[in-house]
Amino acid sequence: MSRTRAHVFVSGRVQGVFYRATTKETAESKGVHGWVRNLEDGRVEAVFEGNEDAVEAMVEWCHTGSPAASVEDVDVEYEEPQGEDGFRIRR
Repeated sequence: MSRTRAHVFVSGRVQGVFYRATTKETAESKGVHGWVRNLEDGRVEAVFEGNEDAVEAMVEWCHTGSPAASVEDVDVEYEEPQGEDGFRIRR
């Protein structure tokens, strides 16, 4: 399978609603590597790396996110994989 990397910026009510924790759980369940963090401007930034189908599933998941989130927009940039290993919440 081909490995890919998606760099995602999610806007809306996505902080303080367990978005990062739920992203981590969902990514791990799909075998996706990378990280997620809150940005000072209220958005969430994430990197997903793994097989194309799993990464695309994570990008689609971001449009809904955690149950308490209200997602307004998801911007995605595809990049060359950089060898992410595991999934973590960054500060």
